[in-house]
Amino acid sequence: MRNRDLSFWLFLSPVLIALGIVVFIPLFFGLFYSFTDWNGFNITEFLGLQNYISLLQDRVFLNSLWFTTQFAVVSVILLNVLGLGLALIVTQKIRSNNLLRTIFFMPNLIGGLILGFIWQFIFIRVFAAVGEAIGVEALSGWLSTTATGFWGLVILSSWQMAGYIMIIYIAYLQNIPNELVEAAKIDGANNFQRFKNITFPLIAPAFTVSMFLTLSFGFKMYDQNLALTNGGPYNSTQMVAMEIVKTAFTRNELAYAQGKAIIFFILVAIIALTQVYYNKKREVEM
Repeated sequence: MRNRDLSFWLFLSPVLIALGIVVFIPLFFGLFYSFTDWNGFNITEFLGLQNYISLLQDRVFLNSLWFTTQFAVVSVILLNVLGLGLALIVTQKIRSNNLLRTIFFMPNLIGGLILGFIWQFIFIRVFAAVGEAIGVEALSGWLSTTATGFWGLVILSSWQMAGYIMIIYIAYLQNIPNELVEAAKIDGANNFQRFKNITFPLIAPAFTVSMFLTLSFGFKMYDQNLALTNGGPYNSTQMVAMEIVKTAFTRNELAYAQGKAIIFFILVAIIALTQVYYNKKREVEM
């Protein structure tokens, strides 16, 4: 028993060491630096809570936090609806389902920066050309306003991540016993009733996982935001990750940026863990 316990910890130790070096040690130092005036090289003064008091009065940071929250909520709903819809399509008995799975998943393989530049070209050049051709001025300057910039980011993220979420739902849909579906058909249940009473309860764990992934993706997105809008116009489409990076490496306020990162980490952790708790509770009730 002791040998098995020792081998278990020896096997697990590389992962724990890597996790400590990459995650926990930087988090500890970051928390400490957020209470100082650290400039990347040295500390001249211990500021206490001053950085946190200042960031709570920072309109740019608060606006970026609100914009990110709106984006995360919309993207979570849309990505899960699209991912589940695509999964339901490609799990039907059709000849091209494997081809469709590949096509739907391929956008996820494209890097965020490249994807942002591709959609920037579509929104600026293609939309403008189409709008001019059909006489719709609303298609011109798609990324020049806050509203259209917001939906541009939503479209980009949905196109990139829907296929990835689809794979998660497929894994659970394929594990649904055919006997249950056939029995429901014999009892006269229609498609909606079968989905509501059989399919959805059995794929509830997939919904928990997918919601956690889409929520974390929505809050931490940076490279797509950088490539598509760069926070414009006038920082109105700037997400929190970009605002923190600009504070640290453009304004050289590293300790202040670290305080923002700590607050951001706490908020995301609370939201993510809360949704996991309630989704797990709902799974048990089902």
